[in-house]
Amino acid sequence: MSEVRMPQLGETVVEGTITQWFKQVGDEVAEDELLFEVSTDKVDSEVPSPLSGVLVEIVAAEGVTVEVGAVIAIVSADGAAPVSAPEAAPAAEVPAPAAEAPAPEPPAATEPASVPSEPAPSPPTAQSEGVVLSPVVRRLIAEHGLDPSHITGTGKGGRITRGDVEDHIARHRSAPGQSPPPASPAPSGAPAAPARTQGRDTIVPLSNIRRITGEHMVRSKSVSPHVLTAVEVDFEGVERVRRAHRESFKAAHGFSLTYLPFIARAVCDALHSYPHINASVGDGELVVHNYVNLAVAVDLDFEGLLAPVVVDADRKRLVPIAEEVADLSRRARAKKLNADEISGGTFTITNPGQWGTMMQFPIINQPQVAILSTDGIRRRPVVVTAPDGSEAIAIHSVGVLALAWDHRAFDGAYVAAFLDQVRTIIETRDWHAEIP
Repeated sequence: MSEVRMPQLGETVVEGTITQWFKQVGDEVAEDELLFEVSTDKVDSEVPSPLSGVLVEIVAAEGVTVEVGAVIAIVSADGAAPVSAPEAAPAAEVPAPAAEAPAPEPPAATEPASVPSEPAPSPPTAQSEGVVLSPVVRRLIAEHGLDPSHITGTGKGGRITRGDVEDHIARHRSAPGQSPPPASPAPSGAPAAPARTQGRDTIVPLSNIRRITGEHMVRSKSVSPHVLTAVEVDFEGVERVRRAHRESFKAAHGFSLTYLPFIARAVCDALHSYPHINASVGDGELVVHNYVNLAVAVDLDFEGLLAPVVVDADRKRLVPIAEEVADLSRRARAKKLNADEISGGTFTITNPGQWGTMMQFPIINQPQVAILSTDGIRRRPVVVTAPDGSEAIAIHSVGVLALAWDHRAFDGAYVAAFLDQVRTIIETRDWHAEIP
């Protein structure tokens, strides 16, 4: 008998809700065949079976929320006859609001509950009592002040999916006579956890994301001897290309051409010359990866970070990298990534430069050995050298690239040479040729 456990579906994910089992007790299951669907605050994902055999016990029924690493099923790998299934744990009930309860006041970062043309909440009905809702669906329903009994579920057994809620909201927004919803204010960054007042202070409990992130960062600092090396880069050649293609690129692709894909492209090329930076530390060994799975840190409205992965980024040119980074970032913020898209990274880029940072010392994403911070790029006076050797002062776009690295894997000279090559590629490549 072998145990199937709740997988880790992101660095800061601590629990998941089983939303659907694709197999029943007594069914045969093949390795890598879809076994169940799980929902977390960050992703909804269909999870394959880790082995072949017979599903002999479902420990966590649909609707049950369990911690990462907890046993959720038992599979007989040798094909033994299934045992009698114990009575499954009941699905978590989500009661509908009482009729006399006042509509909840929505938080500042969400749209007013009055925007959807939603009927007043009614007492629980047969359709809303005991309904299985994933964390993402529960959050959407709570944010918009909806009653689950008014939403038609299209999932298995009438389960309400995220798409059902989004469709319901969209239909009521577009109803005749409805005015468009007001723009939501910028996220405040305040955690969702309840706060309390203590004297003149406000006490805000750390959320699970904050706690788990802290644990990972402390562990990384204790495992890896961190060192920071930084270089200043002249982005003027990149800036000229961005200015020349800004409007046509956005019209063709639907998003702005930022500095990030240029940096990512240069990094991928330089990693081929300095492969030990694209590596992981194993048990007394350095595992050098012969491919670049580029993880890009994405801020989730100041409540946490996720690092979705551009797989085989070294095989892609600038525009495909830009398209994939934009798509992954958008879906990360919408919590629509799957587990495979947030795992397997070999090198990470974090991009605080959009807020004008000068230089950041990031913490390594274990078990990788390096992480690059792309900091703010500003117009500055620089000394430029003409072909005849004469010098002059010019105004260029200049920024800093800072690499945090693991001293177990290599020494400073190796890192300096790598960053110098990244800088040279950025400053000298014909970037016009990269954009069709």
